[in-house]
Amino acid sequence: MDRLLLMHSFVTVAQSGSFSGAAKKLGSSGSLVSRHVAELERQVGVRLVNRTARSVSLTEPGLRYAEFAARILDEIDAEDASLSHLHDRAEGSLSIICPKWIGSLDLGDAIAAFSAAHPKISVRFELGGMSDRTYDFLDSGFDIAFHTRDLRDSSVRLKKIASLPFVLCAAKGYLDREGPLTEPNALAHHDCLVHVNDPVWRIGHGHASTLHKIRNIAFSSNSYIALQKAAVHGRGIALLPQRPAYDDLMSGALQVLLPELAVPDRPLYAIYGPGLATPRKVSVFLDFLAEWFSQNPIPAIQS
Repeated sequence: MDRLLLMHSFVTVAQSGSFSGAAKKLGSSGSLVSRHVAELERQVGVRLVNRTARSVSLTEPGLRYAEFAARILDEIDAEDASLSHLHDRAEGSLSIICPKWIGSLDLGDAIAAFSAAHPKISVRFELGGMSDRTYDFLDSGFDIAFHTRDLRDSSVRLKKIASLPFVLCAAKGYLDREGPLTEPNALAHHDCLVHVNDPVWRIGHGHASTLHKIRNIAFSSNSYIALQKAAVHGRGIALLPQRPAYDDLMSGALQVLLPELAVPDRPLYAIYGPGLATPRKVSVFLDFLAEWFSQNPIPAIQS
């Protein structure tokens, strides 16, 4: 039988002075409370109470054990209350992990803004080192992980934070040298700058969209910033996140290709652990980021 349950019954008997009084406080029966005390005596190996027809008194070991048990139960209640209070407050430590390319772009700015707005939350933010298994971030001690792919995993919960627009582009120098890109299938005849985790490009929207596995890779990297620099230098055609490429697109250093087709946005998802209640610090963080992206939209590209 559960030791804490027995201790609770015994302490209530000690405070009430009778089995019937303890039973009334516990919403139980006197016989059940008596069995709890008898089982506790069996487990500790000593007699804790003196039983008479009219009253119950504590033995010397019973007095000592009642004091000990009451202290233990009080400490458990206090710790439970402390943990519940911490769960409901936006403070403590918050550990976040995401792919390198996301963290070095929009998400890095948003999390920096969150940290400044919530100084009572200590943020640990790591880029890279993510497993293919969706839930591994929990085993590694992280509270939240970010992805840009659709997830179907009941072991975690997710919230869509934003949509990240991408753009197909190249430098004027490259297009003057190699000729314009007139339709998506012509990518096979152009030098392409490819992120190592994004070797298949989707061009267009809805039923009109097409997938293109890039084979003519002139330059590859795990950094979109590096790909953007290579594109500006005229090395080839790149599929880039629009926000960091915006200034180069507006200045004319890069030109949008196939604007009539465009490319789909990438969803930005935050995933976090299962449970009936989300810790306050996590819910505050997720709400802040969704609001940050809403208030900091990526400007439209002026043609």
